[in-house]
Amino acid sequence: MKKLPYVTIIIPYKNNLNYLFAALKSIFKQSYKNFKILIIYDDEDKSDLPKIKNFFKSTIIKKKKPFEIIVNKNSLGAGYARNVGIKKCKTKYIAFLDSDDTWAKNKLKIQVNYMEKNNILFSHTSYHVINKNNKIVSSRFAKNKIIFKDLIRSCDIGLSTVILKSSLLIKNKLLFPKMKTKEDYVLWLQIVKKIKTIRGLNIKLTYYRKTKGSLSSNKFLSLINGYKVYRNYMNCGMIKSLFCLFMLSINSLKKIIINYF
Repeated sequence: MKKLPYVTIIIPYKNNLNYLFAALKSIFKQSYKNFKILIIYDDEDKSDLPKIKNFFKSTIIKKKKPFEIIVNKNSLGAGYARNVGIKKCKTKYIAFLDSDDTWAKNKLKIQVNYMEKNNILFSHTSYHVINKNNKIVSSRFAKNKIIFKDLIRSCDIGLSTVILKSSLLIKNKLLFPKMKTKEDYVLWLQIVKKIKTIRGLNIKLTYYRKTKGSLSSNKFLSLINGYKVYRNYMNCGMIKSLFCLFMLSINSLKKIIINYF
């Protein structure tokens, strides 16, 4: 019988303890058991650190799952924190989970089996959008195939849905850029330029939490960083960068309208 590959689950952490515990509980409930949890503690306030360690001590005895907590001296952002985890990873696969999101119990099993069967380097799935009270407010649907010309006009990949082969990042020397928002979008664009096609599963296996005051909800910052994606990282001219930003905004608005009605 073929041995199931291991997955390193990279979780950046900053100042949302209750949500983190919910995220971890969703990992412990996974039907797929070959994983390692890697938390990158990216908060200058270290008061939550002993609480996280105690949480693992109280639950890990029963679960018997390997975990590691890496503590950044200063808060450098989620993208940098994930890079720390990527460089530390020694497993075949990497999965990303933000500390305020959660997974369905078959998330890893379905996605890893899909990738193994079809020899896929990068995959993502559909997901629910939830509020602070865990109520589903909308959903996002993954397309079976995404190519560069699609992705550059509409980012339809939820970060906490992504699993990829670690060799994809190591071989191509790819990491998250140093941006406060849209850092994942830049990396997906760089990846699709390398592998040509990103594959998706139209199964909702992740719960993405949308809260007021989060960086992703800051529209002005999102527009600025959206422009930087095209101008600074995709090397587009000013006119093309503005056009792509316009299309990205329009497509984002379409998703909101479709889910509203």
